Amino acid sequence: MAPARYCVPGERLCSLEEGIPGSGTYTRHGSIFASLAGCVMRKSENGTLPVISVMRDVESQLLPDVGATVTCKVCSINSRFAKVHILYVGSTPLKSPFRGTIRREDIRATEKDKISLGDAQSNYLLATAENELGVVVAHSEAGVQMVPISWCEMQCPSTHSKELRKVARVQPQFLQT
Repeated sequence: MAPARYCVPGERLCSLEEGIPGSGTYTRHGSIFASLAGCVMRKSENGTLPVISVMRDVESQLLPDVGATVTCKVCSINSRFAKVHILYVGSTPLKSPFRGTIRREDIRATEKDKISLGDAQSNYLLATAENELGVVVAHSEAGVQMVPISWCEMQCPSTHSKELRKVARVQPQFLQT
């Protein structure tokens, strides 16, 4: 039984015609999906369909969980959502980043119980569901680091242009001096 590849929760592994679901998987619409992050294992005996399992490494990396506070870098933005790379869970850096999505409707200060683990395309659905959460660092189109001027606006010190952002209220103990 040799590991084939690494997978994330919600990732489609194969069809039910190609394998039998094992531990760390679930079935939906005729396919086998990963229910946790780990290595995909295929074990077959006597020419039968292989059992598809997902096994976590003993020293697996920390995974974001529902309710966790994460630090992300925005990769792309459109009118409906922002695609991000999750770099930290709490104050712990990840070995490799996870992909996430912040939908426009999830940029809010309440209803934090609606955050989910997402799907195979976005991996993690994120929200700014507390006053402390939001943008910490932003750069203007001029390439200058912007400064917060309210809880919902940042301004370029060079061009004085303002942009709407849900600004994070960073706790003093996390500020670098």
